[in-house]
Amino acid sequence: MYNNLIYLLVVILLLATGPSPEQAQLPWAMALLLFFGKGVLFNQLARYFFRRKPPATAARYFAVEQRLSILAIIFLAADVFLLEGRYYLSRLPFAEELPILAHLAGIFLFFGYLSLIWLAGLPSYRRTFARAIAARSFIAANLKINLAILLPWLIISALFDLLLLAPFPRLQEFLASPWGEPILVLLSLLGLIFFLPLAIIRLWGCTPLPQGPARHRIEEFCREQRLRFADLLLWPLFEGRMLTAGVIGLTGRFRYLLVTPALLEATTPEEMEAVMAHELGHVKHFHLQLYLFILLGFGLLTQVSVAPLLLLLLSADLFYQLVALTGTSPETILALAGAFILFALMLGYFRFIFGFFMRNFERQADLYALSAMGYASPLIRVFEKIALLGGNIRELPSWHHFGLGQRIDYLHRCEKDPALIPRHHRKVRLALALYALTMLTTALAAFYLPPDLLGETAKTRFAEALIRQKIRDQPDNGLWFQLLGDLQYSRNQEQAARDAYEQALLKAPANPETLNNLAWLLLTAKEPGLRNPERAQRLAQKAAAVGRTPQVLDTLATAYWANGKREEALALEEEALAKAGPHKDFYHRQLEKFRTTNYSAATIFPETGTNTDTP
Repeated sequence: MYNNLIYLLVVILLLATGPSPEQAQLPWAMALLLFFGKGVLFNQLARYFFRRKPPATAARYFAVEQRLSILAIIFLAADVFLLEGRYYLSRLPFAEELPILAHLAGIFLFFGYLSLIWLAGLPSYRRTFARAIAARSFIAANLKINLAILLPWLIISALFDLLLLAPFPRLQEFLASPWGEPILVLLSLLGLIFFLPLAIIRLWGCTPLPQGPARHRIEEFCREQRLRFADLLLWPLFEGRMLTAGVIGLTGRFRYLLVTPALLEATTPEEMEAVMAHELGHVKHFHLQLYLFILLGFGLLTQVSVAPLLLLLLSADLFYQLVALTGTSPETILALAGAFILFALMLGYFRFIFGFFMRNFERQADLYALSAMGYASPLIRVFEKIALLGGNIRELPSWHHFGLGQRIDYLHRCEKDPALIPRHHRKVRLALALYALTMLTTALAAFYLPPDLLGETAKTRFAEALIRQKIRDQPDNGLWFQLLGDLQYSRNQEQAARDAYEQALLKAPANPETLNNLAWLLLTAKEPGLRNPERAQRLAQKAAAVGRTPQVLDTLATAYWANGKREEALALEEEALAKAGPHKDFYHRQLEKFRTTNYSAATIFPETGTNTDTP
């Protein structure tokens, strides 16, 4: 279940990272053919991995399933980024208004890959775990587990999409702010704390444990431990044959104790009390609340770290070399890189930080059972039965719970040396205090991060890469050459800007903006060899013949002034001033300059050498 949590988080990031393309580069028929071909290939790979060396142990079975699940994520990434998946998913009915629909469709596609894995591995599962489970029940049980993991995200995302459609401007401003979405997520999680357990137990098909000695003894034990709960339920996980128990819900009214029928059958009353004591340990140590706190910490970490990492990426030559080498859109490369960064953060966070706390919380729950029962043997016997009946998994390592063998050995040690128990609790408290301090520091860093973290250099380099990609895709569209010229001019790359404008004029000789911008460059270039007032006047006259906007009139007036035609320049600048909007001061300064000075490189714009209105 915990591995599935990471897989689903990665899938959500893949689907949510980057904008949807405006148009598909791959014809839909070809994309569909490749998609089905990939599905057949994945199915054959899944069957091959399970048949090549049939798993003889639970560890081997889960190892194969884990590798194939990672391969499923890779195949989904290919669907999303290479087969135009984001484009086609975004074209689903109502997906534009409710993006959650496109993301949900992508998740169901991932579930399709997982279903192929489960079908391919079912014979090995039956043999390894000695279970005669039907294919439909096996897939349904796995889907229910994953849907329960997905439910909080699904509810919060749907709520966010619906709020974005609400006709309340202040609400829209709040949601668009840097902290709008995180605060909404936090409030939603607080609301889900109370209602999510009820939804999950219904999704899993849990039913109340019938009245009888087993229920009576568990209820009596819980009363002795002063634990309130809403109900004690049978958990039909994998047709009830899974050996496990659990607790969900943060408060007594919404707290449920879960136990599978197989565990009830396999344990004695004393052993079942030990199992319940373990689950009570999670409640007594507030582990469920702490899990929520640690999960929110991951959101804070991504909020702070992703922008600096993307800045580092956009500042690196490797990014632009990769764009040029692959011929892929910079947006796609950036989306892939962002997804990889988030995946790396997620993998590190959950395996090393979240996993650390999970393992030690489980150990705390084991120690609570030891203290509540007075001795460790009942819980140890349960672990030994789970290890044996679960497919000889005693030495199977676990990144989130410790292996059963490790837990048994630690209980033996604590029984012999009780001083280890308070020592472990101190270790957990110290780790939590350090984590809280780190998160507080991170929150302060997030608060003081500049809103525009990406520097101008990174932005302009990325913009150039985007424009060049558009030029490769649409070589006959002069607009992209004009925008490239504008960008190069803003970076004081005058020769490159002139070349781009010349290319733009070849594609669209009558474009007034290109004519105006090239004319302005020929008038204001810092390099003497690029200045050409005579040609600038001709270009500006053509632009003015198309449209006499204030910017074009100012450029033509400057060209007249540069060619010694002062009276014509003053008349045109007066016309530009009459048509000007909020920038009248600029045109007043132009008039004064034309009256009192002669044209030279130093008198164009001595402060910056550029015109803020043109180009």
